[in-house]
Amino acid sequence: MKMDGQRESENVEDVRGSRGGGGLPIGGRGIGLGGIVVALLASWAFGINPLTVLGLLDGGGGAPAVQSSAPAEHPKDPGAVFVSRVLADTEDVWGAYFQRSGQQYPAPKLVIFRDRWPTGCGAGEAAMGPFYCPADRKVYIDLGFYDTLRQRLGAPGDFAQAYVIAHEVGHHLQNLMGTTEKLDSARGRVSEREANAMSVRLELQADCFAGVWANLSQRSKGWLEQGDVEEALNAASQIGDDTLQKRSRGSVVPESFTHGSSAQRVRWFKRGLEAGDLKACDTFSSAAL
Repeated sequence: MKMDGQRESENVEDVRGSRGGGGLPIGGRGIGLGGIVVALLASWAFGINPLTVLGLLDGGGGAPAVQSSAPAEHPKDPGAVFVSRVLADTEDVWGAYFQRSGQQYPAPKLVIFRDRWPTGCGAGEAAMGPFYCPADRKVYIDLGFYDTLRQRLGAPGDFAQAYVIAHEVGHHLQNLMGTTEKLDSARGRVSEREANAMSVRLELQADCFAGVWANLSQRSKGWLEQGDVEEALNAASQIGDDTLQKRSRGSVVPESFTHGSSAQRVRWFKRGLEAGDLKACDTFSSAAL
């Protein structure tokens, strides 16, 4: 990725030098790509449904955020600057997309934290990986997740890292569109298996949105280099539910999927990438995922 010289977002808060509050693990209103690291690898290893860990089905509001002890700073180290530039690019892409429809795009903030940090959805843990909190419209990430992505999950590369941010911003779009609220409401009226299936469609749509972003950004800036798309596709494949289940327990339980299989995640990212239009990402009406 040719990111040198790209602008940095003003919506990034680096709180790694601050002390955050404690509290319980993030509650039902937090949606995260990186939550699979613990929720899938650890939970399946102990026979616990990952949705129980993530709290996605509790239907309740998040715990109140605890005040931090120091103000946030703008990131300065290379990893954080990279994330800031990716977020800025999502702002450019979605700002222009919404403008074409006569709407304004309220961009999310991105919080870079370490270990634990209070959020509008409860206490965020680094082990949960990156996640989006609808309650405060913020994306949270401990940059150590990228080490996990590269070393443990076999998904290296800068565009793989950008895909992670784009996926979480995809959840922000779902929040703006009212999709998240509708799904949260519906989950409380169905079985756990049906709720899992709803979560899969939500996650695959966020993957598709990430693909749309990549398409539109490439059109305007041409910053993708050879191998970049393959990095994102590999990341999508490596964090598929079936791949993670095989790695952690040696078997696959499709009814417990919450993010989609490797093939599904790749398919929906590619669909967004090829279409460059959010209308191509209606996973909820699609008969086959």
